Amino acid sequence: MFRPVMTGGAAVALVAAAFTPSAAATGSGDGVPPPDKIVIDVVTVNGSGCPAGSAHVSVSPDNTAFTVTYSTYIAQVGLGAKPTDFRKNCQLGLNVHVPQGFTYAVARADYRGFAHLEKGATGLERANYYFQGMQQTAFMNHHFTGPLNDDWQTSDTTDIDALIYHPCGAKRNFNINTELRVDAGTSDPTKTNSFMAMDSTDGNINTVYHFAWKTCPS
Repeated sequence: MFRPVMTGGAAVALVAAAFTPSAAATGSGDGVPPPDKIVIDVVTVNGSGCPAGSAHVSVSPDNTAFTVTYSTYIAQVGLGAKPTDFRKNCQLGLNVHVPQGFTYAVARADYRGFAHLEKGATGLERANYYFQGMQQTAFMNHHFTGPLNDDWQTSDTTDIDALIYHPCGAKRNFNINTELRVDAGTSDPTKTNSFMAMDSTDGNINTVYHFAWKTCPS
């Protein structure tokens, strides 16, 4: 369904397959996805959680979502961890090209990964989103408590009446800030290791961002 493309320092164009007329956008505004292709240029990929070459971005064929895949996004404390490893972050700057007459917002973001937290340790996944030159949204926080040794999944959802749409006719990047943190808490970091990753058993994690579409005034 998704076609991943590895991103590096340069911008990478990602073209969606043809729109499927029967598909509806998740949390769509006043219309279905545009009946044309969209292109996402990855302008920036920065952060300790997504070093160059470790993030992939793709667009769904029905134009209702895009996916970011990470391969080295992990925060950890304890045995084998560096002092700075307790916090990892990633900022993506995306230039989303949409067909004329349409604008978009991101209605929901789904995250998943794997966590191993010793008893007394805690983990945190958080994210915020904003268009270039506009006010950042508040961070949406998701907390985890050890003992935990399992897959995790979270979702950030915005109500339809609270969606922030890309200004029609403007050229502004869409920025996504994500962060993972692990705290040893009452666990013993000299004897144990706790970690939290945007990662799955195959070494990759798909983070899906769902589009909401709206037509611009003519």
